[in-house]
Amino acid sequence: MSLPRFRRAVIAATACVVASSAHAAQADFNEVGRQVAIMLQNSHFARLPFNAETSQRFLEDYLKQLDPAKVYFTQADVDRFKGTYGGELFKLLVQSKGLDAANDVYGTYRKRVEARGEMAKKFLKEDALDFSGHETVTANRKDSPWPKDDAEADALLRAQLKEAVLTETVVRELQSKMAKDQGKPDPTLAEAPPREKIALRYERFLHAVKDAATDDIADGLLGAVARSYDPHTDYMIDREANRFNDAMRNELVGIGAELKPEDDGTTRIMGIMINGPADREGTIQLRDRVLGVDTDNSGTMTDIKFMEQYKVVDLIRGKAGSTVRLLVQPAAAAPGETKIVSVVRGKVEIKAAQASAGIIDTKSPEGTPRRLGWITLPSFYADFSSAARVRCSADVEQFLQRLTAEKIDGLIFDLRNNGGGSLEEVRRMTGFFTGSGPVVQEKNTLGQVKVSDTDNRKPIYDGPMVVLINKASASASEILAGALQDYNRAVIVGDSSTFGKGTVQEPLDVAKMLPFFANRDGAGMLKLTIRKFYRPSGSSTQLDGVASDVVLPGPADSMEIGEKFLDHAFPHDRINPAPGLTPLNKDGLFLARLKEASATRLKTDRDFAYYGEDATRSEEKREKNTVSLNLEERRKELFDLDARLDQRNAERRERFKTLKTEDDKTLKLTKLTLDDLAKGADFHPYDPSKENEEYIRRAKDPIAELNDAPEWPNGLDPIKREGIKVLSDLVDATEKARIAGVNPLKEAAAEIR
Repeated sequence: MSLPRFRRAVIAATACVVASSAHAAQADFNEVGRQVAIMLQNSHFARLPFNAETSQRFLEDYLKQLDPAKVYFTQADVDRFKGTYGGELFKLLVQSKGLDAANDVYGTYRKRVEARGEMAKKFLKEDALDFSGHETVTANRKDSPWPKDDAEADALLRAQLKEAVLTETVVRELQSKMAKDQGKPDPTLAEAPPREKIALRYERFLHAVKDAATDDIADGLLGAVARSYDPHTDYMIDREANRFNDAMRNELVGIGAELKPEDDGTTRIMGIMINGPADREGTIQLRDRVLGVDTDNSGTMTDIKFMEQYKVVDLIRGKAGSTVRLLVQPAAAAPGETKIVSVVRGKVEIKAAQASAGIIDTKSPEGTPRRLGWITLPSFYADFSSAARVRCSADVEQFLQRLTAEKIDGLIFDLRNNGGGSLEEVRRMTGFFTGSGPVVQEKNTLGQVKVSDTDNRKPIYDGPMVVLINKASASASEILAGALQDYNRAVIVGDSSTFGKGTVQEPLDVAKMLPFFANRDGAGMLKLTIRKFYRPSGSSTQLDGVASDVVLPGPADSMEIGEKFLDHAFPHDRINPAPGLTPLNKDGLFLARLKEASATRLKTDRDFAYYGEDATRSEEKREKNTVSLNLEERRKELFDLDARLDQRNAERRERFKTLKTEDDKTLKLTKLTLDDLAKGADFHPYDPSKENEEYIRRAKDPIAELNDAPEWPNGLDPIKREGIKVLSDLVDATEKARIAGVNPLKEAAAEIR
């Protein structure tokens, strides 16, 4: 179990935020809170009453957000907050006094964290830690009671700190053993001692809590209020809003580097985007540390030690063409040696998040050559703010045209881990495969239903098709997968279902709602749920998601991933089918045959068996919900896991040799990127070991390199491989039907009404 709210080593692309919070003046967040409250009441789909009951929900969600592990606030604190604000917070918001409540609650939180912080420092430095007993800690305290007093809260935190030191200790033992077994240098020798490392992590957390600015505090309260309506309604201060917009555009403005916060409070360069501003400047190298930032090239350097990652990014980011100066400690420098580097900011494309395509040349069981196309879409990105629009539908359209020109026999559309994006893009894209007809239905709070049709009268591609999904396929991904399933146009393959997000959000600029003479700087954005969407068949994707036609057991199905695990999620429901929905003949998908063939393969597939074993262990661990503080028990648990993985890896290495030999005889993989399209280049050989190397140079992590798990041959993991086999079966069945004089994809069923 990790310490509550610790910011782990999360790599964030430098250039994701809008502007520093250190403005000379900014919006009045009491007034911002009032306008957010009005917008929620007037425009949210659920039309929740703004009263004492919802006020209690606002407060409870805010407290859980601040202290999810329930180790800082005591029951007395919670009782005071409920007595003062529980039934009144909604009134304070509309009276422009919401920040008064936030300052009180957060101020108490800061005091508790600082007080426990002093205790934690002393505990980690002085107390003897006995790991020989039978003490345990609760792994997940979300349903646990608040500590009754400071003494109990201190005891809970001490137990968590002790567990963190124990985890660090046994993990290092294993890493040292792995390094020795592999004949590599021991990477743990360069690490601070376990107690010191945990203390440094806690120090970073303390700084984050103590250094919270007014907009941070307002963001916390208003975000909790917004998410009390549903999981996807959210308030964002400007830097968060710009992260959202950057992600939609797949484009950033900054220096083109990836940063990692270190436990010692510094920030390390872990990636440099090829041909980005930092790469062109040439001075900054991988694993250099950034110690300070002069954001506007004014000569004033801001010390960023222990500063939160987003604030560091905030300082480095700025307008394209402007200069930022960085105080850098080179990776190979002597202690104390630093230099100042000036970098001109510029636009950086997030190329790894762009659509891409590929071709798999293989053979049927009878030896017939097969060309299978592959399109991967990481998100439904779009930029509607500029004339030169970035649109994923335009990118996919070009890939489809190239693939059809290559005369593919079947297509896999990979939507795994695609969390959604632009509704307009998925509406347009669906028509590439279905031709004319309804794609999605949207219902507003008045119950009025709008049906959105495709643009295409004829599909671009009308051949056999498989869509790969998993639990992380959400929103727009579910619209596409659901529509293709309703049309009987594609076979859905993957986890038992998608995420289950069936709501539409609209970003609203809060600044536009403020009084005429009010300061609008940094007022932020409210992402508001305004409609629910439904499949052409009338079924909502809410909660249930889109169910796979061919289910492949994977690790995600044992995890608490999905809408149904989120607070305040809407229920599933149905409306009438959309007029004009004319599905193809479902028999043309040969689902019974595909399921049977896949099930037969899965019975003897070792990798899917491993997924099942891991899922069972994860479920048992979650149900147990306790972690031992006994050194020998934890050591045995971790080393047994390592032995099991070693055995698994040894089996895979031998099996993968055979698999690679078979692949070399039967498979040829090629790839096409957007850069290739722009150059007019052909499909080129696909080398998974060099994936994304043309976009970014990344620093080697000596600890990560201890992982000796073999790579999937040709980059084809079990899900991809089985997806290819399902598509091959579909192509073969379709071809045999056509030879027999049947065109299953063209025989439409009666229109559903």
